[in-house]
Amino acid sequence: MTTFSLDERLRKDCHVIIETDSLSYLLHSNAEVSWFILVPHTNQTEFFNLRSSIQNQLCEQINLLSEFVKLHFDSDKINVATIGNVVSQMHIHVIGRRRDDVYWPDVVWGREFDKTYDSAQLSLVRERLTSYLGLSNTFNI
Repeated sequence: MTTFSLDERLRKDCHVIIETDSLSYLLHSNAEVSWFILVPHTNQTEFFNLRSSIQNQLCEQINLLSEFVKLHFDSDKINVATIGNVVSQMHIHVIGRRRDDVYWPDVVWGREFDKTYDSAQLSLVRERLTSYLGLSNTFNI
């Protein structure tokens, strides 16, 4: 078993909200949008290279996180992406978009932002997401 290490660019741009043995839930520092990133603890860089059982379990986590973002951030649209052109470590963006967000309808990547999360907001998101997930929905990669 290899030791998991979060890519430094993700660590710099995000807050680790929840970390299990097999998956990290990150919240991007840009509080202009509700931007979460799931990082499965794997050396694989491509989704299609994962065993189908792991793909299915990861899709379940993406769906749960998408539902959470839709419910708790009053999002009009949920965007899910696995771009990975700059950060090759496998990671999945789950972004709640609102028609009144500052970037709508454009993309959120690579943008300057002024609004960030304070410690109270981070604690609240962590508490709500932990409760929503029940932490029983983790999986091993």
